[in-house]
Amino acid sequence: MPSGYRRLGCLPADRFIPALMEHRNTRDYVGLLSAARYHGSAHHRPQELQVVLERNRPAIVCGSVKITIVSRRNLPAVPVESFNNPRGTVVVSTVKAKAVDFVGYMRRAGGLDRVAGVLSDLGEDMEPEHLVEASESVPIPWAQRLGHLPEHVGAGEEVVLLKEHVRQRARNLTRLLPGKSVTNAHRSKDWRLFVNSAVEVDA
Repeated sequence: MPSGYRRLGCLPADRFIPALMEHRNTRDYVGLLSAARYHGSAHHRPQELQVVLERNRPAIVCGSVKITIVSRRNLPAVPVESFNNPRGTVVVSTVKAKAVDFVGYMRRAGGLDRVAGVLSDLGEDMEPEHLVEASESVPIPWAQRLGHLPEHVGAGEEVVLLKEHVRQRARNLTRLLPGKSVTNAHRSKDWRLFVNSAVEVDA
């Protein structure tokens, strides 16, 4: 093991996870906050690597390195890209796929305020047509939440096309924050959404 990694007791997670998943013949990608750092949101870097698989699995611990697993259906439809590292390449969700995952896995992404902060960082990188494309492979409530949050952080132009996607497909009101009461919640007509939580952007 290189001397620089001895304090970790292991190689960095993104140096061995690709080979491990290939050995297991398992499709995967680095997602959520771990993907954000590949796209310029380094201050949201988590203490663990978040890897998305088709099936849930226990966390992997190697020395002081931890990999947490998030399960996601329809994994082959998720847009990904490859980044080089000294031991090969790591597959990471694209900006559009990451934005959708954040609203689908808010708790795993650090909560509503953290999600709003990351979406604010992504800003103009969230191309309108690409957000619609990414939203076609996920439950419509994810798209409803995704539409509201960029508007809240000043990136409303990026979700104009998504608004039509939601208008055509959303049949029911959903909650911005799942599991929280909708008593006295504001209703967003555009997104068919109960805005049942205030949002403070976590910078």
